[in-house]
Amino acid sequence: MLTRRRFVGTAGATAAIAGASALALPTGPRRAHAQGRPFTFCSWGGALSAMEKEAFMDPAEKLFNVKVTNASPTAQAKIKAMVEANAVEWDLVDVGGRSIFIGRDQNFLEPIDYKIVANAKNLDKRWVHTHGVYTSTGATLIAWNDKAFPGDKGPQSWKDFWDVKNLPGPRGLYKLMYYNYEAAMLAAGVKESEMYPVTPEKAKQAIAKMAEIKPHVKVWWTAGAQPPQLLSSGELAACSVWSGRLFDALKEKAPIGFTWKDGIAWGNAWVVPKGTPHKDLAMKILNSALTDEAQTRLLGIGVYGPVLESAAKKATPEQAKQLIMYPDNLKHMMLLSDEQAGVYMSKYEEDWNKMLLA
Repeated sequence: MLTRRRFVGTAGATAAIAGASALALPTGPRRAHAQGRPFTFCSWGGALSAMEKEAFMDPAEKLFNVKVTNASPTAQAKIKAMVEANAVEWDLVDVGGRSIFIGRDQNFLEPIDYKIVANAKNLDKRWVHTHGVYTSTGATLIAWNDKAFPGDKGPQSWKDFWDVKNLPGPRGLYKLMYYNYEAAMLAAGVKESEMYPVTPEKAKQAIAKMAEIKPHVKVWWTAGAQPPQLLSSGELAACSVWSGRLFDALKEKAPIGFTWKDGIAWGNAWVVPKGTPHKDLAMKILNSALTDEAQTRLLGIGVYGPVLESAAKKATPEQAKQLIMYPDNLKHMMLLSDEQAGVYMSKYEEDWNKMLLA
């Protein structure tokens, strides 16, 4: 597993970034689209989709002289069903991360063509895989309502999050096992270096730990917009939250506090569904999102951060405060393994659901 030190210290490749314009489609009238539909990019909605449209898709329309339809929300099951029915409606999809490996193993994703996605060579190896490439970074953080816990008095770790005796109040957690395996193991005192690989014993330990906090979880959230809303209203005292949604809410002065401590860092990965009629264009748009220019746009938007280290280094001190890759932030967090998340999501989902229903 990639350690924090190695991840933070890894320098970007020194080779010049291949210009996306060299891969552009011919100029002139917009190309006719296969199956009578425009190129479609699908993501999760909300702050992430808005960011990707502004930083990546709108520029791609001009660069490649095509129309891009932006859809949401992402659903792994829908991608698989589209492929199996030979009726692919999405050409490029932000799947988060674990679906890279599930899609690879279940054969519903195209392998990434690195002859086209040449800019991937400038990324840390953690962000590059056979069937998907990460284009931005985020984290699952602990956040709280400022009235319930003024200032920095909220839970400063997952162990604190579990401590409802000294830090009382209703909790909120993501409904899936994703992120919760890591949160529960950290709450149980398991070191990051011992968390992976996932084993039956470790999965059982994580689910048992989650059962301890379950009586105090008022909301098992399913959409990223929920935690900021529930925390702002005071319905929840503390909740897990996606960093992009959190920072978007903080722009509007939401009464929410948070900590980087025990944060679970991850990336947003893009994949290409198998059988898309726009496979080459999908690869070209993916490549264009990995240029220094495109990645630097993320800094000004201030929602999710770049994966390209050369772009992250351009951040102002104020921008750096919200960057997952900023060393002062990353040193407090662990790095989620999406490949291992794919393991526990596929092998232990039934056990997880039994715990939720018990």
